[in-house]
Amino acid sequence: MQPEVAAVNPLLASEFAATLLQGAITSGLAALCFHLYRRYRRPWFAWFSLAWFVYVLRLACISSFLVTDHYAWLYWHQVTTGWTALILLWASLVFSRQPRTRPWHALVLLFPPLWSYVAIYQLEIFLWAALPSVVFLSAATMWTGWVFWRYQRIAGSMGAKLLAVAFFAWALHHLDYPFLRAQGAWTPWGYYLDICFELLVGAGVMLLVLDDLGRGVRALSALSGDLQRRRGEDELLDDLLRRPLTLPGVRGSAMYDFGTAAFTRGAGVCSTWADAAPGGEVLPALRRLYETGAPQTAPSHYEHLYITALPVTRGDRVVAALVMAGDIRNPFTALDDHFLRALGQQVGASLEQADLDRQLTQRTLDLERLSARMVRQHEDERRRLSRELHDETAQVFSAVKMQVEALRPILPREHAPRIDRLAQLVDTGIRSIRSVTNDLRPSLLDDLGLVPALRSLVSEFAERAGLTVTLDAPDRVPALPPDTELAIFRALQEALSNIVRHAGAREVRVVLRSTADALELSVRDDGRGLPVDARGQVRTDDSRMGLTGMRERLHAVGGTVRVSNAPQGAEVRVAVPLIPVEMP
Repeated sequence: MQPEVAAVNPLLASEFAATLLQGAITSGLAALCFHLYRRYRRPWFAWFSLAWFVYVLRLACISSFLVTDHYAWLYWHQVTTGWTALILLWASLVFSRQPRTRPWHALVLLFPPLWSYVAIYQLEIFLWAALPSVVFLSAATMWTGWVFWRYQRIAGSMGAKLLAVAFFAWALHHLDYPFLRAQGAWTPWGYYLDICFELLVGAGVMLLVLDDLGRGVRALSALSGDLQRRRGEDELLDDLLRRPLTLPGVRGSAMYDFGTAAFTRGAGVCSTWADAAPGGEVLPALRRLYETGAPQTAPSHYEHLYITALPVTRGDRVVAALVMAGDIRNPFTALDDHFLRALGQQVGASLEQADLDRQLTQRTLDLERLSARMVRQHEDERRRLSRELHDETAQVFSAVKMQVEALRPILPREHAPRIDRLAQLVDTGIRSIRSVTNDLRPSLLDDLGLVPALRSLVSEFAERAGLTVTLDAPDRVPALPPDTELAIFRALQEALSNIVRHAGAREVRVVLRSTADALELSVRDDGRGLPVDARGQVRTDDSRMGLTGMRERLHAVGGTVRVSNAPQGAEVRVAVPLIPVEMP
């Protein structure tokens, strides 16, 4: 039985106008969802677009009925109304969990046309004809709202909350049809209320997209921050796996390595996946990801519902997959595959940088060890040469002097000046040998310690260079390893040599101080200072000033060198850590 259609022209005109307005707004909503589908390639956008397109057909049918008064249009109006509710419900299910299509789903689509035929052409009592359709329509709409409400409880999405509220209210609005709208009591206000619900749905869809875009930007920003911090690969991987746990509905994450065909590390509920192979439908999804390079989503046989896998690339190769497990089908419901690929590329870039940092750190350590070994070998060679000069060459000179003195009594007196000259030359040679041996390896450093060796070095330098050199040092300093003491001695030796060659100074002040955790040596002169660049920074020529060797020695023992200009002249500051030495 068909309800009585009002014959009043003004009322009919207002209902027709309201139908046209709702049709225009619904068409815009369908176009919006279709545009979002083309932009992001998410299937639930396509289903929403189809639902609103069918809804436009529903409005076209009711408009035709208002104009022609043919029951066929009223029948198709009822059918398209039911189909719209079912497609909206299916779109929400695809949005939340991507269900598989089953053959029996087609049977549900048969309910609207079958019952509409019975209601329009067979039943005489309007209430019995309208009530089952209204209950079905309200239940489908309510279920759609529940799907979005459940999602917002997991994800905390404002867009999903707005969609849930809109569909809940719309479901209640459907129930007034047999009692109000079918009797003309809500005309045209019922159409305007439907328009409000549609606008709320459109706003909810846009908020969902904006929520996803915001989460995506935050995720990329966080990964960009990870790229700026230099850490070990294991530490970086732990951070990268913990980061997805902040996404809505994600309960765990893991990194799958295609080289080993196993998970390498996990976090959250996936923390036990390390060194395990994927099972169920996860492995086929990972294979599709490797073949296509596109993100994949699949049901999971673990305690959670779904896994989402993003490709992790290095260059143009997919080397791993970032797998996220959770209660919702996709933590990024709107963002397209291009964005998710970019996210995977950022993860791959972070891991690649960590690997490069690890290699660079290892190379640096190898170079430091090589440099320390070369310095040690250099010192060993200097010690050997010093010992040979002292034990052999100096002894030869001493023997020559003894032989010269032995000749003095037996030679005529007129040869005495020549004997004296020869003895002086031998003495000069002995002094030169002693000077060279002391430069090669200071014996005082081994015999008396660091402070006496420094005092002797300063004294000899002042005598040879003709400069005023003062040393401010304590009588004793904490015991240091031999390599550290030698590095400080060589640093002072090199600094004093540089002053003679380059500074043009007249006075030099050397200060040795012991702090709580370091031994500091300062060498300051009153010379011309160091050259500076256009920015006023000190410019040093390491190869000319011998600073490279000084730095290598001190870095090998954990020390530092700083060269700067003083108010007058230049200053070299050396610091080495105090490492206690156990005395035998």
